[in-house]
Amino acid sequence: MHKPVKYAEKALSYAAGAAWAVFDKLNAVHRNPSFTPKWSDKPLLKSWEKEKPPLGWPRETDSLCPRCVPEIRQQILDGTRPLTDLMNQRPGEIKATIIERDGKILMVKDCPVHGHFEDVMAIDTAFYRHLEQTFPGRDIRAHNDESLHCHGSSTVTHGRGSVLTIDLTNRCNMMCDPCFMDANQVGFVHELTWDDIRTMLDNAISIKPKRQMSVQFSGGEPTLSPYFLDAVRYARKVGYNSVQAATNGIEFAKSAEFCRKAAEAGLRYAYLQFDGIGNAANSHRKVGNLFDVKLQAIENLYANGVDIVPVITLVNGINNEQVGRIVKFALDNPKRFPFLAFQPVSFTGRDEAVTDERRAAQRYTLSHLAHDVKNQTGLGEPARDWFPLSFVSTFSDWSDLVHGPNADWGQLSCGCHPNCGVGMAVMVDKETNEAVPVTAFLNGDRLANDIKRVNDAARGKWLSIFGMALALLRNYDPFQAPTHFRFSDLLKKFDKTFGATGRSYGRVDGARTMDDIWKRRADRWNFLLIAGMWFQDLFNYDFRRTEQCIIPYATQMGEISFCAYNTGIGWRQIVEKMHMTATLTKWYEEHGRHEIFAGGKKVDLARKEHSLVLRDELVTQEEQHDLDRLGVAKNAREEKIRARNERLRKQQEDARMAKLYRQHVLGEKSGPELVQIEAPGSKVQEEEREQVGSFGD
Repeated sequence: MHKPVKYAEKALSYAAGAAWAVFDKLNAVHRNPSFTPKWSDKPLLKSWEKEKPPLGWPRETDSLCPRCVPEIRQQILDGTRPLTDLMNQRPGEIKATIIERDGKILMVKDCPVHGHFEDVMAIDTAFYRHLEQTFPGRDIRAHNDESLHCHGSSTVTHGRGSVLTIDLTNRCNMMCDPCFMDANQVGFVHELTWDDIRTMLDNAISIKPKRQMSVQFSGGEPTLSPYFLDAVRYARKVGYNSVQAATNGIEFAKSAEFCRKAAEAGLRYAYLQFDGIGNAANSHRKVGNLFDVKLQAIENLYANGVDIVPVITLVNGINNEQVGRIVKFALDNPKRFPFLAFQPVSFTGRDEAVTDERRAAQRYTLSHLAHDVKNQTGLGEPARDWFPLSFVSTFSDWSDLVHGPNADWGQLSCGCHPNCGVGMAVMVDKETNEAVPVTAFLNGDRLANDIKRVNDAARGKWLSIFGMALALLRNYDPFQAPTHFRFSDLLKKFDKTFGATGRSYGRVDGARTMDDIWKRRADRWNFLLIAGMWFQDLFNYDFRRTEQCIIPYATQMGEISFCAYNTGIGWRQIVEKMHMTATLTKWYEEHGRHEIFAGGKKVDLARKEHSLVLRDELVTQEEQHDLDRLGVAKNAREEKIRARNERLRKQQEDARMAKLYRQHVLGEKSGPELVQIEAPGSKVQEEEREQVGSFGD
């Protein structure tokens, strides 16, 4: 039975609906023109001024040939083809078509040299359509960026991005599959100097629109860089209030003191590699106690004021069964996790030469994620509760309006393509663990349309805040909200997120203290975002996506979209090779070898105690065996072993046939010729031992 306050809120919601009709009609009269804020040389966009790429299907787009591109990249690296071809020509580019077939969305394309390619984009057409229909449009065109955005057809053209990524080093203390950058395998070290880091951060704030970006230090493993703490500190100094580290957590798990130093330097979030619940669920990473490492890293980081975002690389047949367990683990620990970042596998880096068989078996899309969350946890309806990440940009536009023309930074805006990223917001009661998708009690589609109308009118701060409050109230259903949730809690959540009224919920800028951190954490309600970001590979590449990338890489050759850097034409390999620090041999001579955990090696932890809730039924006791039953290789290393064995079998068969020919046709007599065939398992283990010996202590 609902409490009386719920009925009162329902009555208020009905009244807000009537009031909105009057407000909206008056607000649409003589709309104000958009102002040009300090952080942009171009005015704020009205909703109808926002550009959109071609959407729907069938549609044609520009893509890449998965076979031509590696050849072109190698020619550039070898010096037989000029780098300027990437800026002035369109090497490796072919047309692709997005179509529907058998209830799925596919990308199909043909290369005149290498033939036909196709891949799955979605397994649910209604879900895919919903994402594209709720896409609000691109951000302001990037400007004042000519020296940093200059990469031919790979150039970022819209917005400023929401996370600037800086790879501090390509060194890593693990040897993972999958690995989109092929860490520890390229034969040289690419590590930024302090001058490099400072220059990249200074350059980043020159581009407009000057959004309130996050900075994520990545790698390799960023904590191996001698400048990690200095980089965090300097990023805070130049104005970024969300400084992150993409990390495997080993160094944070080994030392609580290191966590304290990172927090004091200004680290706000640790994007923690996290593939499942239990050591067995992480066994494909080849570290014997990797889940224990994750738990200890979470414990140490949280205690020192750093918030944790588990980052889950999802590979069909490897860990897709972990989706529900990870969501339930987060719901069991609502004070620890504000965000879950699922990342469907991108076949690049170590996996660029993936076979068609393994790619088909391991492909995992954003639609898989939405359905797995529903099927494994019961949370959410894919075509109702999941939205493109760019859906939030309508609310970012409102924040820009409210903060006025004199704000130094624009609001963070996730203006990416609707096929890039998705999210479902879940309101979690930290005291009872009750969890309800936000769009189950808040009409998301209608709310966004209402806020567009508030934004388009471009009134003053307080009238715009009133319009937002009225829109929230009329779209709010208290009977579907969590038991103890109130409309006042919803207003506070929006105010806390966008800082509209100026009320303090705990500082987040460079002057924040532990008191500020605990003040923000004291909120009873956790707005948990279950998000999916699907990075492209050469099989599903779409230039319409890279043009509006929200995760650009800062490099010695400008800022490059995430997918163009790691996949696409492969700017990573080009940048790192042209700006390499030293060969491995030279590096080892000068610096020695850092420790690498691979081949089942365990991390030595000072302690294993933690305060996380960990239910026994969520802990996986053995690795997933789907691919074993299908007879499909699990990773690039196994694939190479199988290919080698297939060659040996062919050699053996050729030798046998040649012997029969000599014996029965030519009448020769000879002894048997033996060809060694290697056992895949033993060879994999042997290679892992070699890797630890080559790159580790």
